[in-house]
Amino acid sequence: MKKPNLPYLVRKRGRSKYYWYFERAGERIPLPDPDAPDFLERYAAAKRGHIPPALPDGRTFRRLIAAYRQSARWTRLAPRTRQDYEKVLLWAIRTMGDLDPTKLERRHVLRARDENRDRMRFANYIVQVLSVLCEQAIDMGWMTHNPARGVPLLRREGDGPHKPWPQEMLKAYADEARPGTLARTVMELCIGTGQRIGDVLAMRWDHIRDGGIELRQAKTGTRLWIPFTPRIADYLDGLPRAGLTIVADQAGRPLRYPAAARAVMSIRKRIGATGYTIHGWRYTAAAELAAAGCSDDEIQAITGHKALAMVVKYAGPSRQEARARAAQARRSDPNKEA
Repeated sequence: MKKPNLPYLVRKRGRSKYYWYFERAGERIPLPDPDAPDFLERYAAAKRGHIPPALPDGRTFRRLIAAYRQSARWTRLAPRTRQDYEKVLLWAIRTMGDLDPTKLERRHVLRARDENRDRMRFANYIVQVLSVLCEQAIDMGWMTHNPARGVPLLRREGDGPHKPWPQEMLKAYADEARPGTLARTVMELCIGTGQRIGDVLAMRWDHIRDGGIELRQAKTGTRLWIPFTPRIADYLDGLPRAGLTIVADQAGRPLRYPAAARAVMSIRKRIGATGYTIHGWRYTAAAELAAAGCSDDEIQAITGHKALAMVVKYAGPSRQEARARAAQARRSDPNKEA
């Protein structure tokens, strides 16, 4: 094999093969053969002074996953997405770690999805992560096509589990959850800022500036500054600062999601709102913005959605209702200006 022209790359002849090393300033780091799928990644890591763990032998899902975890695909994921993907990677190692990924067919992906349909979110992540792993295998020269690409995700019938809260439910919740309680503070922040519950629980007092709050979304990595509405500004002005985070337990420690969910569920049960979720408050915020006449870009500036299609999904019903009311008003009074 001809030696690649790379700095500090050294080839040593053994009895039956060549051995490759990264050698600089008297330090020698072993490397795989230059034609190995992970050679360039391990060479770059050695050049940075980092020695990544060697990949498992053989063309298996276990080795593919190890290579994926060393790739830019993995390192550029947002922490929340990486956490969700990791659950599927552990499942894949347990169920097919020693199998050859080049034998994967579309029917196998469909079967894995359907066997986990009782956990719909996890089942859909299986499809997404298998597709990503297949792309990794293509880059490594193991495969030429992606059998997981285009496999449809599972969908719930009807509107799905998340929907905007109707005004009567919001009023009932506010009447039941006194100001200053965890359940009320979570609701005010979720609706007032339009953020996911995880990002709401991470909001800190020292992130407030210029009449709004700075944050970085855990799922997307998007940095946002959200101005406060008068309602949320007034609410926060009257809220005691018990800890570093705005939502904190009695000891001033950041509140974790299970505790927040329990506090909210206790109110939901008392007012008969178990059909409405915490994430539905994010839909509520988008619906209120749409009803106020905000454009997709304006709604996106608050919610932080990467894709405008998600903004349309969140805001669509409220926007349709507002337009329908305007249309019927003109129908009732044809002489009324649009």
